[in-house]
Amino acid sequence: MGYFHTRGLRGSLLEEMVNMTNDIYRKKGIALIQKIPTPIKPVEISKENRTISLGYFEQKSTVDYIGVAQGIPICFDAKETSQNSLPLQNIHKHQIEFMQDFEKQEGISFILVYFKKYTKYFILPLEKLKEFYDIKEKG
Repeated sequence: MGYFHTRGLRGSLLEEMVNMTNDIYRKKGIALIQKIPTPIKPVEISKENRTISLGYFEQKSTVDYIGVAQGIPICFDAKETSQNSLPLQNIHKHQIEFMQDFEKQEGISFILVYFKKYTKYFILPLEKLKEFYDIKEKG
């Protein structure tokens, strides 16, 4: 199992912006979208400040955000990269399967990508993501 100090939970500019935007959308009655935390099993807790100093993820994460925007169910993952392209190794099969199941229930699934190098944001719909992912899997 992955340990939380080696991946994830690092915080990002993109997640901060998405969280603030979601809060504005909620206040204006436009959407209700929540960040989905990944459950962590504590292994060590710092006695000084009562924080988790070592732990592991209890289960695989699905997506970062889920909610409803103007009556439409949406789920998405937020990815940030300093590379020229989105590293597909950061997207896992179980995440794609979750998004596919979500879309079978009439929801919309996508990846929100921030390219730091270019200060550009893109929405990558599940359908397009699946095409790229399938190519990667075939080698």
